[in-house]
Amino acid sequence: MKKKKKIILLITMLIFVLLLFIISLFIGSSKMTLPEQIKAIFGIGENNHIVIMQKIRVPRSIAAIVVGASLGLAGLMMQTSLGNDMASPQTLGVTNAATFGANVAIIGFAGGFLATGNNIANYFASSNIFSTSLIAFVFAFFSILLILGLCKLTSVSKETIILAGVAITAIWTGLTSLLQYYATDVSLSAAVVWSFGDLGRANYNIDFLILVILILSSSFFFLYSNKYNAMLAGDDVAKTVGIKVESLRLITLLISSLITAICVANLGIIAFLGIICPHIAKRIFGQDHKHSIPATILIGSILLLFSDTLARLIGGGSSLPVGIITSIIGAPFFLYIIFRRKKAQNQ
Repeated sequence: MKKKKKIILLITMLIFVLLLFIISLFIGSSKMTLPEQIKAIFGIGENNHIVIMQKIRVPRSIAAIVVGASLGLAGLMMQTSLGNDMASPQTLGVTNAATFGANVAIIGFAGGFLATGNNIANYFASSNIFSTSLIAFVFAFFSILLILGLCKLTSVSKETIILAGVAITAIWTGLTSLLQYYATDVSLSAAVVWSFGDLGRANYNIDFLILVILILSSSFFFLYSNKYNAMLAGDDVAKTVGIKVESLRLITLLISSLITAICVANLGIIAFLGIICPHIAKRIFGQDHKHSIPATILIGSILLLFSDTLARLIGGGSSLPVGIITSIIGAPFFLYIIFRRKKAQNQ
């Protein structure tokens, strides 16, 4: 695809994101008419209508855009830095590590071992989004360091990195289950409710935090796009043109882990976007990061907006957690990637 066509397609995708965003604002279980919804967005009409539109639907739809973009971007950069197109926050155990960290914050520091009263709302009210995100990031980054350390010591292949990630994932899942086993009934309920990836918990503070991280990280990745393109040819080739591969890989994985941790800590587990979006982007736009980075960001926003809108439509009066929808959509896609790779290797 020529550069001009790629730019036109990116603009088209951006317009599609905006259209999906507008449509998502008018999908829900309330009985408001379309004119009432439009007025409520601009602060006109009944107070409960204004609350629904301005405090619930708008921040939720914004969250779908920024979270989808963030998780897709994290997956793309993990695949590039590790030279493995199966890498993603899910397959490398970063998501599960962040989940464990968030559980520590919710069950331990936010109330599980402290007196908050027998009220599930207290656990969320007392859980500061910054402290929860920080703890989730610490465990997510530790998980990445653990995988890199094991691979460095044993000099394993890039394909084996994913197997190491699966093993690390099992460890974090076991530790999370152990923590939940000893939690009180109310704190366990809080942790389980949180674990479902749900954009309904989004607010403007969370949206702004994720948006800032997304803008800063995507800007960094885009500025270094030529270096990432060189890494696609292999470490040896990248080193010959003066790129410090190990340092760049570590920084890239650190930023990707931060992106994942922020999303997971605030909105729960939203699986498979980190592996679906990069594959679609690279298949359409190619490997050049000057195009694959913005494409992955837009595809992530489109997929999560679509999934969240679908979750509201089939929820039967209530909204399903969007993490359920992305898992149902993403798992078959992941299997397709595995079998396609296997078929390509056999040819």
